[in-house]
Amino acid sequence: MLPASLIDLSDFSSEEWQKIVSLALKIKEHPEAYFGRCEGKILATLFYEPSTRTQMSFQTAMLRLGGQTIGFDNPMNSSVAKGENLRDTIKIISGYADILVIRHPMEGAAKAAALNADCPVINAGDGGHLHPTQTLTDLVTLMQEKGRLDHLTIGLCGDLKNGRTVHSLIKTLAPFQNRFVLISTKDLCIPQYIRDILDANGSSYEEVFSLEEAISELDVLYMTRIQKERFASQEEYDAQKDVYVLDKEKLSHAKGSLRILHPLPRVDEITVDVDDDSRAVYFKQAVNGVYARMALILTLLSSEEKTPVPTGKEIKTATCRNTKCITHTEPYLPSCFQECGDMLICDYCEDRFLI
Repeated sequence: MLPASLIDLSDFSSEEWQKIVSLALKIKEHPEAYFGRCEGKILATLFYEPSTRTQMSFQTAMLRLGGQTIGFDNPMNSSVAKGENLRDTIKIISGYADILVIRHPMEGAAKAAALNADCPVINAGDGGHLHPTQTLTDLVTLMQEKGRLDHLTIGLCGDLKNGRTVHSLIKTLAPFQNRFVLISTKDLCIPQYIRDILDANGSSYEEVFSLEEAISELDVLYMTRIQKERFASQEEYDAQKDVYVLDKEKLSHAKGSLRILHPLPRVDEITVDVDDDSRAVYFKQAVNGVYARMALILTLLSSEEKTPVPTGKEIKTATCRNTKCITHTEPYLPSCFQECGDMLICDYCEDRFLI
């Protein structure tokens, strides 16, 4: 049975999401064969944060499948502006739609939504936590460009602390005997829970500070922007921006077979003169997002038997320490945790702390 919703790619078995990747590539090859597959179905897009590619690619995906879309791209144009909580918004709109997509600034919001929805929920990004449909897009692109998802040396560069696309990609590719080169400043390195995932999978990885020194050994370079909206102040952001910039000079030291990915939007971390290099595939990657999301929508809507959203143990005396966790703005949510030795792991945002 497939999961009822997509909160994290780990909700699916590797075989299940590899089938979705294969379906996406089939759709890309023969899109006309899939038009009308969702006739009479409605997709709701609830975007509490700005989005271009993710929101429009979901809308395009549903329209190409013959369905329709509803939703908002500014919560201030909805009853959220009147103080409506997430539970009530989700409960109502999931009664209007057959499938629902949510992007939210609070970590764990997608899971909170899925617990209260009456239709499948897709996580389109929850704060700095996860972005699984971007990862599906990345996987489709890697399969198309490299022909495999394993035994690759993958460099991830930029804001690895707040980059939800980075977290999702590492979680998904860690079991596939890939080597990771994590390129960031000390202040923007990967969070502990991602490091724990790498260790648990026995993944080979190293943390470095120089893109110039690492680029020659990479099969894949995943560039990311510095996430300005995740910083507490302009001063903190200014101290980190422009540290990593990929340009023609740095690219001259890379393999001819390198592939450069970026979840976009780009700010200034890749110069425009790189765009014409055959190794730059980030615009193809963005287009692949439509086919990845078409495949995901078809998969979730076609499954009749679905497993419920998994939940941990409710511990009423415990509170998540992560101030960006959805439990701090939606206090009605049960305090659910996974127990791991002498640690508790928040069921929503995956933050962990000693008991």
